[in-house]
Amino acid sequence: MSYDNSELLKNYVHAFQTFVEPEAARVAREMIRWIDEWLSDRERGGFYASQDADFSLEDDGDYFTWTRDEAAEVLTAEELAVASAYYDIGEIGDMHHNPAKNVLHVRGTLEGVANANAITVEVAKERLAAAKEKMYAARLRRPTPYVDKTIYVSWNGMMISAYLEAGRVLDMPEVRAFALKSLDRVLAEAWNVEAGLAHVVAYGEQGGIGARVAGVLEDYVFLGHAALDAWEMTGEIRYYTAAAAIMESALVKFYDPVGCAFFDTESVAEGETRLGALVTRRKPLQDSPTPAGNAVGAALLLRLEALNGREDYAVKALETLETFAGVVEHFGLYAASYGLALQRMVLRAVEICVIGDDAAARRLEAVALARYAVNKSVIRLRRDQLGALPPALAETLPHLPGLGSEGSFAVVCSGKGCLPPVSGVDELIEAMNKAL
Repeated sequence: MSYDNSELLKNYVHAFQTFVEPEAARVAREMIRWIDEWLSDRERGGFYASQDADFSLEDDGDYFTWTRDEAAEVLTAEELAVASAYYDIGEIGDMHHNPAKNVLHVRGTLEGVANANAITVEVAKERLAAAKEKMYAARLRRPTPYVDKTIYVSWNGMMISAYLEAGRVLDMPEVRAFALKSLDRVLAEAWNVEAGLAHVVAYGEQGGIGARVAGVLEDYVFLGHAALDAWEMTGEIRYYTAAAAIMESALVKFYDPVGCAFFDTESVAEGETRLGALVTRRKPLQDSPTPAGNAVGAALLLRLEALNGREDYAVKALETLETFAGVVEHFGLYAASYGLALQRMVLRAVEICVIGDDAAARRLEAVALARYAVNKSVIRLRRDQLGALPPALAETLPHLPGLGSEGSFAVVCSGKGCLPPVSGVDELIEAMNKAL
């Protein structure tokens, strides 16, 4: 599922930010490679919905799993020794329908595999790389499970945000570019200020669109976050404007002014008939299978309030979280998004604005991105973008001393104030520690 991969990708990126763990970066890059190849419309932009686990009713993950004999057919004995130890390819596997089939998973370290085979780590690495290449080529010759090429707005919002984060933290320009290309397509084809958001950008193999289906709460809040993420990365005010307009539309269509919090669907239009479960409007709290619309909506309100200073946004976010305060403890792990939104509300928003367009600015941005914090935003701006900023930053950034001087610098802002500009890495780290 697209939404499983987008949220896992964010987690691995956040782990790398915080712990600088190379394995987290490796997994994130390999996830991106798979998404690029299988779940992406490379030509037009956008992310597909899913790839099936099965090719037919008779198999159960056979495309993705391996027997030891299947691996031995395509590998040399030396490659098999390394790959089978590293990926746990044994005679007895994991699948109930065929016990010989193994789900590939990493059991230990490559160093341990090298020691067990009396070879160097470099040799083990070479043999594992060769084995991966051969096994992947062999897997491509198997009947391929179906890819659902429907482009849903909400799931694209989630994946665009994940790609923007990964592209920035892992310094992958092509990933950032594809995320923006995808966002531009979704905004162009699914968003209209008067009509609101559609639920689907394109259906199936041909990418066509049938009758327009109105967007649901998840479409609005996930795409709103994606647009805001794009503004933080590029400084292009059109993305901030899009996020603000999407949120305004969501408040009109989904927010309950009497009982507070967000409904998952719009109110029934005059003459409209809904069937089955669609008759009931719900207020989602549980993260299952995707982050809950109310928590994500509250977080978006808080992100926007930090930039536009609108107190009514902060009030609505508080009301949304308070609506579920009496029951949320019973949801445990399935209210993780609520916990993140609550943390965002309790902690002050911290914006680290990196101003400049040279190697020094890129270094400052890399330092600013280190260490994940839910209330931290890293905003990259050029000097010529300081004339078009969200209201809260427009009151401070253009009036800072030293804007006329050459060189890049960073400014750490919180609430309605900013710390003095800094141009050195150590100074920025000190300023971030104070603010966070």
